[in-house]
Amino acid sequence: MPHCTKCGTMVADASAFCPNCGAPSGVAAQSAGAQSGLSENVAGLLCYVFGWLTGLIFFLIDKRPYVRFHAAQSMVIFGALHIVSIVLGRIFVASFFFGGWSGFSVGWLLVSLVNLATLVLWVLLMIKAYQGERFKVPVAGDFAEKLAGK
Repeated sequence: MPHCTKCGTMVADASAFCPNCGAPSGVAAQSAGAQSGLSENVAGLLCYVFGWLTGLIFFLIDKRPYVRFHAAQSMVIFGALHIVSIVLGRIFVASFFFGGWSGFSVGWLLVSLVNLATLVLWVLLMIKAYQGERFKVPVAGDFAEKLAGK
């Protein structure tokens, strides 16, 4: 289902105007999709494929609100998880030197939990984006919405 190019609200295929803001749809939405050659749901999915990197690329090249939201959410979530993973890795190495094998097991558990959460979130967000849903992760989604300009 297409989205309004002005406000991002879902618009029925046969609708000539957005029910939320009244902007003309149809021809405007088709021309925006023809620019990149990708439908909104495929572009939204691709925002998550390589984490924050593809989010950054789509944020810079695609101006459709639906795609920009998913790109911003990808940058925020997977950028933060990438930083958390690096910090935990450093702590993990330090805990091994100071705590021995007990520090090793605790560090391994924390890194594994972060990696598992990242994998589950990655798959979930790609599925939701491909289904055309504007799924917001509770804290990061609000920040991503502000970043995307909605």
